[in-house]
Amino acid sequence: MLRMFLAVTTMALAAWTGTATATEAAPTPTLSATPSPSPTLTCPPALPITGSVAGVTTTSVTISYSIFFRPPCGYDPPMTVSLFASRDDAQQWRTPVAEAVSGPERTGTVTIGGLTPDTEYWYRFSDPDGKRDPYMIWSARTASLTSCRATATIDARWGSGFVATVTVRNTGTLPLDRWRVSWRWSGDERVQAAWGGVAETAGADVTVTNASYNGTLALDGATTFGLLVTTSAVPDGLTLTCAR
Repeated sequence: MLRMFLAVTTMALAAWTGTATATEAAPTPTLSATPSPSPTLTCPPALPITGSVAGVTTTSVTISYSIFFRPPCGYDPPMTVSLFASRDDAQQWRTPVAEAVSGPERTGTVTIGGLTPDTEYWYRFSDPDGKRDPYMIWSARTASLTSCRATATIDARWGSGFVATVTVRNTGTLPLDRWRVSWRWSGDERVQAAWGGVAETAGADVTVTNASYNGTLALDGATTFGLLVTTSAVPDGLTLTCAR
């Protein structure tokens, strides 16, 4: 009996010693630090730069601009304004026809010259590093060489004719030193007399140029000339073309 007890005890001690040794030998797990993800930059849902047409002449366009955000969400001046001949060219940034660079201001204007009169251009912005704005694609049209407008009022009419007054107004960006109004009759109208202008006719075509005293028109200035016309049917109005 004693021998059996000693044998069991010896076996138990041996088992306990092996378990303890194995436990001590087991490596202690270490917790590895998980790197924190880098924060994602979110830019405000607004245009970083905006522009509009501030003025035009027959050969130039002036664009006003405002830069709302700095990099990386926006731009730092100076900005380059590029003009393109078509919207498709502007979308592709293909073959700009003219460019100009702004000053150091974040809000200012850029004037681009050497353009063709009465022509539509499309403009876009880029910064000194060549970063192209993907949003702004707008158009601007240069002023027409036709810088005046003529309108007619029929003052009196009767069965065989009428009297009309034509108003000529300077609608351009520069003073006028002369003007010419032309139109074509639709029926058998004929000019019998004209005052305030010099009338010339060639068949159904009529041209009235300024008199010696009313050819100069300041900006938004206006003058008039009158017509006495014979006809078998008085028209409802006249469609006139005015040019310098």
